[in-house]
Amino acid sequence: MKKPAPEDSRLFRDSVGEVRRLHHDRVMPVRRAPGVRPKFRDQDEAQVLHDLLSEGYEVADVETGEELLYARAGLQQRTVKKLRRGQYVLGAELDLHGMSVAQARAAVAQFLYTCRQRRVQCARIIHGKGRGSRHRAPVLKGKIGHWLRQRDEVLAYCSARNCDGGTGALYVLLKRN
Repeated sequence: MKKPAPEDSRLFRDSVGEVRRLHHDRVMPVRRAPGVRPKFRDQDEAQVLHDLLSEGYEVADVETGEELLYARAGLQQRTVKKLRRGQYVLGAELDLHGMSVAQARAAVAQFLYTCRQRRVQCARIIHGKGRGSRHRAPVLKGKIGHWLRQRDEVLAYCSARNCDGGTGALYVLLKRN
C-alpha cells in the first residue's frame, strides 16, 4: 500500500481535528422511556373482570364462539389475516335485522351488485345473533355463508371483530374490477 504524501496527511489531520483514542469498541445502548399506558385501561380491565365474575349476566349475551370463515382457494393467508383483524377499509354496510330469509337473500344480492358497481373492496354485512328470533338463535347466519360462497365476486368472508358486531356480522372481501 502506498504511503500518503506528507502534505495530504497534514490536510487530513487539520480537517479531522483533535481525536481521542477509544478504549473499547462497544457502544452502550440508550435506554428507552417506558411506553405510555392508556389512562383508563386499568379501570376498564377491572370493570370487565368484575362484570365477568358477577352473577348479573344474561345467558344470551355470552358469545358462542361460532365464527364464520371462508376463503377461496389460492387466496393468501396474509390477506385472510388482514381481513380477520379488520384492517380493510369498509366501503359499504348492509344491516339485515328484521328481514325474512327471502328479503335478506334479495338484499344481499342487490348489495353485492351495488358494491361491485361502486368498486368496494371490503364490506360489512350485519346478520344478527338471533336474539330477536323465535328460537333466540341466528336464522340468517348459516344461510348467508352459503349465499356468499355461491357468489363469484366474493373472495373471502369472516366474522367481524367484537367492536364491529362480532359473530353477528361479517367482513366480506370482494374481487376488484
